[in-house]
Amino acid sequence: MRLHGKTAIVTGAGSGFGAGIAQQFAAEGATVMVADINLDAAQAIAEPLAATAQHVDVASDSSVAHMIGAAQALWGRIDILVNNAGITHLPQAMDQVSEAEFDQVFAVNAKSVFLTARHLVPLLKRQRSGAILNIASTAGVSPRPNLNWYNASKGWMITATKAMAVELAPFNIRVNALNPVAGETPLLASFMGEDTPEMRAKFLSTIPLGRFSTPQDMGHAASFLCSDEASMITGVALEVDGGRCI
Repeated sequence: MRLHGKTAIVTGAGSGFGAGIAQQFAAEGATVMVADINLDAAQAIAEPLAATAQHVDVASDSSVAHMIGAAQALWGRIDILVNNAGITHLPQAMDQVSEAEFDQVFAVNAKSVFLTARHLVPLLKRQRSGAILNIASTAGVSPRPNLNWYNASKGWMITATKAMAVELAPFNIRVNALNPVAGETPLLASFMGEDTPEMRAKFLSTIPLGRFSTPQDMGHAASFLCSDEASMITGVALEVDGGRCI
């Protein structure tokens, strides 16, 4: 129960890593808002957790403002934010990615971190406490070919995490990131281009521990970094990758 008494917003929590993080947070005693662009998916995850489901488009300023306002009105304070919502473009040569695909990847993976900070950081400064966790990727550390602009968006997130950590440390606000390797989530097929045994074997051959990451892996790591046990940890991008980046 390391998160007992904490309130937490998890974006993109209707499936995948976000769902695993929300579920583990609830198991650790947190009061959770399951936020997702797919409200039905958010409700399906939230209901068994006695959590709050919230629609959010993380690339929309007004939608993010509404989410933060709803959480503040509901709880009176916000202790934890997990910026998990993310997308990728399909594997292809960098010069073949369309401008619309590029814009969408950076809107969801990068602009979202700016928007949540814009609306949440003033509240956390007044509280003089809080933890923000950005779900980046091993792609931001050890890029795979043909995912160029996704790689770049996750590299941006890692740098943003470190910059935020330095600026917000005087307010007792910690900012960290997780770098998962490809996982058993709805995005896996998009990363691989096609979900076949041969393509899975190719991806797994790059992971020394020999398996994909799971939502439960992310939940355990996120719970630690967002807990008081990690009170001296900020600006870290923790690789949860089975050795992929070694």
